Amino acid sequence: MVFGNIRDLKDYGYLEEEILKCFAYAEKHDLMSYEKGSHEIQGDDLFVNIVEYETTETENRFWEAHRNYLDLHLMLEGKERIDINFIDQLKQKEFVEKDDFLPMDGDANGYVVLEPGDFLLCYPKDAHRTAIKVDDSIKVKKAIFKIRIK
Repeated sequence: MVFGNIRDLKDYGYLEEEILKCFAYAEKHDLMSYEKGSHEIQGDDLFVNIVEYETTETENRFWEAHRNYLDLHLMLEGKERIDINFIDQLKQKEFVEKDDFLPMDGDANGYVVLEPGDFLLCYPKDAHRTAIKVDDSIKVKKAIFKIRIK
């Protein structure tokens, strides 16, 4: 898991090339103007999902992790809490291959708060529970880059 802000990208040059491509893409494209949905960058190997939703209570959200893709969450507008833990510390359910979705149950080990410009990079062992309100429920717009694991 890597948590940071795009203003400090010079400090993240050690990240994998495909991840750095996501940051370069975000710099060259006005993601705020993108409509909700999936936008291809390099076919199924690299794409970005633009999501918009209202943050909510913890009990309304679910744990997830992925085996085939890394998630790079980049906050565009709003503020949300993302609970984090390692998949080995949660009760894993049956993996849904077609959706690259590993559902889980359990408690958070910690959390991060994403504000505009903040990002969270989640690897396969990184469980995350998104869309949790910080203070009040607010609208969020976020880019989630999906990077195929090779």
